[in-house]
Amino acid sequence: MVPEARLEDGVPQTEGWFVVNARETRWVHNEMGHYCGFEGKGGASFPSLGINLNVLPPGAPMAMYHEEPGQEAFLVLRGECLLIVEGQERLLREWDFFHCPSRTKHVIIGAGEEPSLVLAVGAREGRASYPVDEAAVRYGAGVETATSEPREAYAGFSELEPGPAPPGF
Repeated sequence: MVPEARLEDGVPQTEGWFVVNARETRWVHNEMGHYCGFEGKGGASFPSLGINLNVLPPGAPMAMYHEEPGQEAFLVLRGECLLIVEGQERLLREWDFFHCPSRTKHVIIGAGEEPSLVLAVGAREGRASYPVDEAAVRYGAGVETATSEPREAYAGFSELEPGPAPPGF
């Protein structure tokens, strides 16, 4: 029998199943927007599956242009985004779904007039790498020198700070 996880302030503290309202769990933010990963610390992490919500201001990247060994999937729940995938630009609108097979180079950037909300899900397999892509660099969402080090890829952004869910979401 799998036990129910113990929650503190909407954040799981122990392993097990749980139900939490996304507005009431932990969010972090920086100039890239707001991020909710649903995980706690220690035994309350998700070792096989990443799942998160991202609120992106217009022009803010959800990540840096990258590729990963595991597959990912993205669903735009609100607003518009710009997808750069394998060097191609594509507009994503509300309810657009992007399937990303392993080793597909990509990034999603907030677009339109209002913040967007994106659900991201991905297999946790190995480390991402950050190749150079002209379009991604032009939008501030790409590296100028290829790297496999996240600290190098995200060096231009401030550390994530804890905070509440973004207003209006």
